[in-house]
Amino acid sequence: MAQFYIGVDRKVRRCYGFNEIALAPGSVTINPEEVDTTLELGGKRYRVPILAAAMDGVVDVKFAIAMGKFGGIAVLNLEGVQTRYENPEEVLERIANATPEEATNLVQGIYLEPIKEKLVSRRIEEIKKAGVSAVVSAIPQRAERFVAIAEEAGAGAFVVQSTVTTVKHISKSYKVLDFKKFCKSTKLPIIIGNCVGYEVALELMDTGCSGLLVGIGPGAACTTRGVLGIGVPQVTATIDCAAARDAYYKKKKRYIPIITDGGMSTGGDICKAFACGADAVMVGSAFARSKEAPGKGFHWGMATPHANLPRGTRVRVGVMGSLEEILYGPAKVDDGSQNLMGALQTSMGNVGAKNIKEMQKTEIIIAPSIQTEGKVFQVAQRVGMGK
Repeated sequence: MAQFYIGVDRKVRRCYGFNEIALAPGSVTINPEEVDTTLELGGKRYRVPILAAAMDGVVDVKFAIAMGKFGGIAVLNLEGVQTRYENPEEVLERIANATPEEATNLVQGIYLEPIKEKLVSRRIEEIKKAGVSAVVSAIPQRAERFVAIAEEAGAGAFVVQSTVTTVKHISKSYKVLDFKKFCKSTKLPIIIGNCVGYEVALELMDTGCSGLLVGIGPGAACTTRGVLGIGVPQVTATIDCAAARDAYYKKKKRYIPIITDGGMSTGGDICKAFACGADAVMVGSAFARSKEAPGKGFHWGMATPHANLPRGTRVRVGVMGSLEEILYGPAKVDDGSQNLMGALQTSMGNVGAKNIKEMQKTEIIIAPSIQTEGKVFQVAQRVGMGK
């Protein structure tokens, strides 16, 4: 990676996001219907390597069931409205009807309602009863208590997620989660996030986790990069963490899938994430646009309710189609936000990748004009790639 100086003795490195790269087609092409998109995570196999993010505008019990039946994973936030309110529908309606000026204050107030442990168990049981895996999420400070409840209720996997996650967290005001002990304490597969760096990824993989979330601040509803100034573009972050995964596997013979989390609004972005080394991706806004999503056309970040320093906002994404259309088509819009699996399969076919591991070896080129070259009419008319 080339380094540059931005001042006396101050080195920086150039990092890249999805809009700055493109994938080069392969010398061999494959029928898209014959490629294998399977994800193996925590001892289970999923035909859809796309996870729905643990956000209240995206995943509730009904959505998790629907996503599971389509072959994917939807992560339920155990600290959201689903576990704070007996009837979360009423709360979600209020959020959807709030003005932009009211939204953040309203959300902050709604999340002051205490979490009810009986609802944690109930929501997991409701998902499991439908015959799909219940994957749930909590922040490190609540992880030990909630993982015990989740395991007893029959969850399939547990996600420990915070804005920036490290093994070497320091605090004098609360007990720091020991990730190694935590992963050993439960039989559930543990997915940890979020991180963006090679060394941190290696240390997190050494805890015994079953997956790693990659990405800080790229989500459509996240304002972390604006509020805190922290973040690494997802192309570079994914490549760095994929290198850590491969180094860890070479040394320990244990493969830890990495999941690129956030920053992908189209099928093309998702394809690029896999080419950069992702084993799976986690998406929020694309699914928030589905008829099945609980947000009613709105989407807000996990850190939006923070009492003193919100790092998310409510955005209007609209309702664009069914979950089936978003995952499998037929696409009814021209911007790449529907038929995500069709896009992935077709891209894999065109680069000659029979499976996700081969997709990770795709030739990547730096292409800052990839979004605009020859697209003057789309840009002028705000259609397709010009939206």
